[in-house]
Amino acid sequence: MFVVPNIQRINISKQEKLYSDGVIFGNVLWISGMLPIDSKGDIVGKGDAALQGEQVFQNIHAVLEQAHLDFKDVVKLFIYLKNIDDRARIALVRKNCFGDNLPASTLVEVSSLAHPDALLEIEAVAYRG
Repeated sequence: MFVVPNIQRINISKQEKLYSDGVIFGNVLWISGMLPIDSKGDIVGKGDAALQGEQVFQNIHAVLEQAHLDFKDVVKLFIYLKNIDDRARIALVRKNCFGDNLPASTLVEVSSLAHPDALLEIEAVAYRG
């Protein structure tokens, strides 16, 4: 098995999964796509994109904290929405997290996500300067 040296892996839950919630390589933290799932593995805010967005950003923040980072260190977001009309609701939640420190961003509409009740998934990239 090939192992890349100097990689730190971060997981915010004890749930069995086939990926890391975050990976630090060099000065960059790569955060896996986060779903609106709480620490017990339950979906949060079924049918409510804003509540789901809040949970997703809480999960992202938990990964950032383990890397001793914060939202101000995020340089890029990848947002996947099941309904593009939820963009405005997610924008409000996002503004509460980032304020005027807005990262670069990609937002796309998708037909489905890993959990059938998830309305969004967000990946992030942060820089440890």
